[in-house]
Amino acid sequence: MRRIVTLALLLVSSFAFAQKAAPLSDALTVSRPKEGEYFGVYLQNQKVGWMYVSVKLNAAGDQAISLNELHFRAKVGTRISERVMRETKVFEARPGGKLLSLRLEQSGDGGDQTLDGLVVKEGLKIIRTRPGQKDDTLMLAMPKEVVEDADQARVALKRNAPFEGIITDTTDLKQYPVRTTVGETETRTIRGVKVKLKRAITISEKEKVPTEAFVDEQGRMVEVRFGPTMMAMREAEDQAKRFDLVEVFALTRVKLPKPPPPEVRSIPGSMTMVMSGLPERFQVQTYRQSYEKIDDKRVAVKLSAALPKTKLVRPLADPNGGKNLESDIVVEAAAPEIVKQAKLIVGNEKDAYAAAKKIGKWVNEHLVKDYGSSSDRATDVLKTMKGDCTEHSLLTVALLRAAGIPARRVDGVVYLMNEDQVPALYWHEWVEAYVGEWTQLDPTFGQDVADATHFKVGEEGSAEITPLIGSLVVTDVR
Repeated sequence: MRRIVTLALLLVSSFAFAQKAAPLSDALTVSRPKEGEYFGVYLQNQKVGWMYVSVKLNAAGDQAISLNELHFRAKVGTRISERVMRETKVFEARPGGKLLSLRLEQSGDGGDQTLDGLVVKEGLKIIRTRPGQKDDTLMLAMPKEVVEDADQARVALKRNAPFEGIITDTTDLKQYPVRTTVGETETRTIRGVKVKLKRAITISEKEKVPTEAFVDEQGRMVEVRFGPTMMAMREAEDQAKRFDLVEVFALTRVKLPKPPPPEVRSIPGSMTMVMSGLPERFQVQTYRQSYEKIDDKRVAVKLSAALPKTKLVRPLADPNGGKNLESDIVVEAAAPEIVKQAKLIVGNEKDAYAAAKKIGKWVNEHLVKDYGSSSDRATDVLKTMKGDCTEHSLLTVALLRAAGIPARRVDGVVYLMNEDQVPALYWHEWVEAYVGEWTQLDPTFGQDVADATHFKVGEEGSAEITPLIGSLVVTDVR
């Protein structure tokens, strides 16, 4: 018996040694704080949240556990909006180790849900749990994400070379290419001490916003910049978790030198603004927007609004290849309750534009205008029947797609004058629908054609517009 026990112990010992000796991914061997890292999140130098991130080896030594946690709190109108998102991913610990599982826990504004994902033979199996609702099971394509994607910035810095990968986004469950390059090292004075900081620049095909991470010689991430106005700063835990009570609308608005003339609200109608701080990549000529360069800094932006001239019978093919008819975990155009509601609203109406107007009108009249009350999924909006411009647009797009009308959400700014009587452009979301040609509707304001005070800069809730916040300046409006 003793001989057997001795042999067993030797085998276990040998196995443990083999496990420890197995090569580990660069994502696990780079220098970083073992306890994880806390960051305060700032918008225009005002704290709106905090983050915690870590990448650790499990006790068995064969798996890497990546944790990203985000807490947001700010005033939205008269309400305090709070949101918590906690994402955990598990990978094989070896170099190029595959994604094994993921979990997203989300609470607060936007709705409560848990996504549990497990990689099986057929792909990535997701179980979505929401309070008071039946669990959903989704089967997605096999994820291409690997362990190095858990910390691309430090991996690229360690190798001193670009790194390209794929990340599964847990908000929409789609896979996006992500690339990190190494920037120049810079020296800063931090708390009176000169510190060399290495810089890594990461950009995702989803967000299209360069994220700059600054890492010191001990492997600590000192700062992360998400464009010129939003950043995360390394802080002690207790300091990171202290918030400023920020009113987001006032903080991010673009003030105008004077109100536009009343006729800009007419259909057809137009409005012209002289603007600086608008990069050329946003100056894309469309059926509603045109640009004339004034000098190296300023551009004249002309916005116009008119009824669509071409009207076709639904269902329509998507001129952009089908993505504007898709149903996904956010838009949910194929959900039975969305399809049923679309049929009730549209009835036997075949004309695509007439049907689109019916849907926009129904959403405008039935959703309670509740700024700061958020739902991230179309079925949740239909259930709660309240929200701000985001919920109005999300439900409208889902209903339009369910009715066979290609549609997408539009991000940008719109002219408003609030209680303080300051004329300004406020960040807003509305809808673009294809009815034989593209046209814009605003279900929040009940506009069959979004008037000429709407300036589009992005689509589908993308963070691509983030660099514009705080940088746009309007010097004339007419």
